[in-house]
Formats: sequence, C-alpha cells, structure tokens
Amino acid sequence: MGGTFDPIHMAHLLAAEEARFRFNLDKVVFVPCGVPVHKKPYEVTPAEHRYAMVLLATTGNPHFEVSRIEIERQGPSYAIDTVRAFKRLYGNGVTLFFITGADAVLEILTWRDADKLVELCRFIAVTRPGYDLSKLEEVLGERYASAIDVLHIPEMDISSTKIRERVRNGEPIRYMVPDAVYDYIMRHGLYRDKR
Repeated sequence: MGGTFDPIHMAHLLAAEEARFRFNLDKVVFVPCGVPVHKKPYEVTPAEHRYAMVLLATTGNPHFEVSRIEIERQGPSYAIDTVRAFKRLYGNGVTLFFITGADAVLEILTWRDADKLVELCRFIAVTRPGYDLSKLEEVLGERYASAIDVLHIPEMDISSTKIRERVRNGEPIRYMVPDAVYDYIMRHGLYRDKR
C-alpha cells in the first residue's frame, strides 16, 4: 500500500484491512513515499515523521508491515522501482497487489513506466468520496482497467489534506487518526504551520 501518509488516518487502515480480507492477502506492506513525484517537496512532512506515524498506526495488526524502501532510496519515489524491488524480494511466483486510492489510480497514465507496472502487479483501487471508478475502462483504456480491481469500502470522508487543515485551524482530529498518531502529531507540533 503506497502513499504519502501525511498523516496516515483511519480510512487508510480500513482500506488496508478490507483489501487484506477481500483479496485474501498474506500481509499488507505499507510503503511511505520517500520523495513524492506529484507533490512539491515543501508541501510534504519529512519522511521520518511520516514513517514513524505509519509504524505507530500499524503495530496492532499482525498482518501489517511497514517498509522503508522508498525512504532509503535516493531521488524521487517511483512505484515501478518499488514494485520491481518487491518482485526481487518475494520472487516471481508471488502475485503483488498495489493498494491505492481512487484519486491516484485515475492518474496512473502519468506514472513512470505505467505500461510495465500493470504487467508486474495488480492494482486495488479503493473507493473515495468524489471519485467515480465505474468508468475505468473509458478513462484509462482496457489494458489498464483490466489490471485494476475496485475495492468498495464504507465511505469515510477523511483525507490527509483535511487533517492537516484541521490541525492548522486548531480543530480536533481525534478519531480521524489512531491515538498514537494523534499523540505523535501533537508532541512534534506537525501541521501547525501555514502551508
């Protein structure tokens, strides 16, 4: 499950657990993005903070792991590089699933080596309020749409962007993020500056 996780929140965790259950996955490996390609660096909280929050959020689930692969890799984080690394790690006999949100999957044509990426793994596109996945084939074409499974989860209108805005505005975020993540955000004073 790739993402910026800035911060990780309850909808991320719900999506990961639902994907694990629905697709009978052995585990879900969370991969916090090191240097996001589609975001300006000044907009993103340092990777070590994001990694720590993902670690705190996932420790209670024995089926969840967190990888530092993109954080430790130099340069921009590209999904193709990560999927290739996991292919080498787990071997060709393992089917890899890339769990991501509807917003990201609808932009897959802009990803580096997208044509190769859909050959190396299957995508699980998690529904999000405001994003229509009913016409994937129309939007992306048959080749890409056939590599994507849609996962419907209960609608939770929670996003990392909204959480950051709420913190900046002094609004509560409890129950939007796990308690340990809430404590981490407060202890480190994250998201209080105007970005």
